[in-house]
Amino acid sequence: MRSLILSSLLFTFALSAPVGGVAVLVKNSPITLYEITQEMKQSGMDATKSADALIRKKLEQLEAQEKKISVTPTEVKEEMERMAQQNNLTVEQFLDAMKTARGVSEGDLKAKIEESIRGQKLYSSIAFSKMAQPTPAEEAEYYQLHLDEFSHPESYDLTTYVASSAEVLQAKIDDPMRNVPDIITKDENIPAKNINPQLAQILNKIEIGKFGPILPNGKNGFMSFYMRDKQNLVTENLDTVRPQISNMIMGEKRNQVLNDYFTRLRLSADIKVIRLP
Repeated sequence: MRSLILSSLLFTFALSAPVGGVAVLVKNSPITLYEITQEMKQSGMDATKSADALIRKKLEQLEAQEKKISVTPTEVKEEMERMAQQNNLTVEQFLDAMKTARGVSEGDLKAKIEESIRGQKLYSSIAFSKMAQPTPAEEAEYYQLHLDEFSHPESYDLTTYVASSAEVLQAKIDDPMRNVPDIITKDENIPAKNINPQLAQILNKIEIGKFGPILPNGKNGFMSFYMRDKQNLVTENLDTVRPQISNMIMGEKRNQVLNDYFTRLRLSADIKVIRLP
């Protein structure tokens, strides 16, 4: 009889277990092997670090539930509109830019925005005092320490490589002298004023003589930029970027408060690591 009951219980658990099997339990809420595997692919981190990242997200989700914090579709929409306006783009142009420059779909972007808004609300619910705005001296110090973030060339000399698959493009990047078929190249000089801020961020990070990341090209193919040269580096004036710097500093302070809070919460939370990929 005991054997029959045990078999029945195991069968019931198997039917209710999430796809991919349970890897971690956070307050009895599961993180699956599939979720960790997907996080590894997207982040490039190993299984342990990917699991840590998902445990943090799970703790945030559970904490938000306990504090009855929610994010509405309207809030997500309004934030997306604000981000598009900040980049001098329509929402449609902004979504296209995110997909082309970063490979982020509309669904992924909405999920990230929702996560960001939830984080801001969580911060407001756990902060013990109002955070002081950065002083002009703090802004000036941040500016000097991050000059590269506020500098950009007037134009980019680059070669665009386009292929139908990421694997073909990667083969060319791994061995530039190799003759890889089915790759289209185009030499260009692109003025910085003619590109959207999202693409500018990507181009600024590509070193001269190096390839950038492989990106979807919006036409069922993939592309990568090879940076030949960057012409006439221009650094934006401190007063011009003060609002941006203030937001960056406040964001860092808010993240530090959240990190400290969830580090303490994790120490006391019931977390069971069952297995990792």
